Amino acid sequence: MTAPAQTEKLAGPRPEATVFAILFTISFAHLLNDTIQSLLPAIYPILRETFSLSYAQVGFITLAFHSTASLLQPVVGLYTDKHPQPYSLATGMAFTCAGVILLAMAPSYPILLLAAVMIGLGSAVFHPESARVARMASGGKPGLAQSLFQVGGNVGQSIGPLLAAFVVAIVGQSSISWFSLIPLLGMLVLWRVGGWYRDRIAERAAARKKGDFKTETVTYSQKQVVLSVVILLALIISKQFYMGSLTSYYTFYLIDVFGLPVPTAQVYLFLYLFAIAVGTLIGGSLSDRFGRKNIIWFSILGALPFSLILPYADLFWTAVLTIMIGAIMSSSMSAIVVFAQDLIPGRIGLITGLFLGFAFGMSGIGAAALGILADYTSIEFVYWICSFLPATGLIAALLPDVGRSVRVKTV
Repeated sequence: MTAPAQTEKLAGPRPEATVFAILFTISFAHLLNDTIQSLLPAIYPILRETFSLSYAQVGFITLAFHSTASLLQPVVGLYTDKHPQPYSLATGMAFTCAGVILLAMAPSYPILLLAAVMIGLGSAVFHPESARVARMASGGKPGLAQSLFQVGGNVGQSIGPLLAAFVVAIVGQSSISWFSLIPLLGMLVLWRVGGWYRDRIAERAAARKKGDFKTETVTYSQKQVVLSVVILLALIISKQFYMGSLTSYYTFYLIDVFGLPVPTAQVYLFLYLFAIAVGTLIGGSLSDRFGRKNIIWFSILGALPFSLILPYADLFWTAVLTIMIGAIMSSSMSAIVVFAQDLIPGRIGLITGLFLGFAFGMSGIGAAALGILADYTSIEFVYWICSFLPATGLIAALLPDVGRSVRVKTV
């Protein structure tokens, strides 16, 4: 984090074209990866009944998954910044596949935790390099590229509850093994992406050798960089704690407060997660046009009126409000990641791994903490406490104006 920072710009009047074929492919792979990741919290009610788990134990399953991804993602990103690994994408899917099989066969709570760790390991390997691929294919539109990449994951996250509601809830824990076909398909898709990534690295090396690239200095002071990173991480904490409370405990809230059956509650969770996908897609494009800071500000603080009303709403308005909250709060994630990438160029893997890993970790810590709080109080009390978290969006005013309509070529 030194100033001035360096970024690379194509030495020609025309920027590179956006490679939508790669963006859609990596987004589809993200969909497959996060379908499995969302399946885990979606089957919590089933696992809780099967293994007689407390809310705290449910929270620690989430913590095992998210902490693994959180700790390893920046490590993987730091290594691949210097030593790109095109085919590591398929390797990450292999870990996820192993975790799914283990989850289906788990006879006890410790094995459930091990399965969660394996799925988290797959996530840690997949995300930094796949985000780098998205940046490579962005054609100078990093917000759009990051949002397309992330929206695949969001759609995948919305599919998990449906699989849990209409397959696992009916057939049982053993049916989870059927879903190992999903990461197997992901391995095939990512092997092809790895070939494009390998060729792209070779092209860049040849271009550097010919001197076809030049550097452009971007003067962000070290103080700006450090302050901005701290603010962004603080916003992620509040955002992930709140959204994690919905992802992990929304079905329990609907069951306890409104008496919904598990399959119906899973459908409500699907609607919330699908709203997250829509918000992510819209937010990335808007951040390219209106600036990252403006979208971050709106995304966090804009959800506050809806979150404050949620604990007092009936079933219909609970569904409406959670859809609004999901769409608004999710619109900032791609803006936050690209904002940090613009501040510290040349460290795409590290920054992506740090921020996505930190987001995973905060979700896990939040789930565990809120699970303990729910055991001692109630789910309703947890949602009342969390309703104030979006107020932290006020600190986004301290961010510098970075990343408005900047067409740069970085990897």
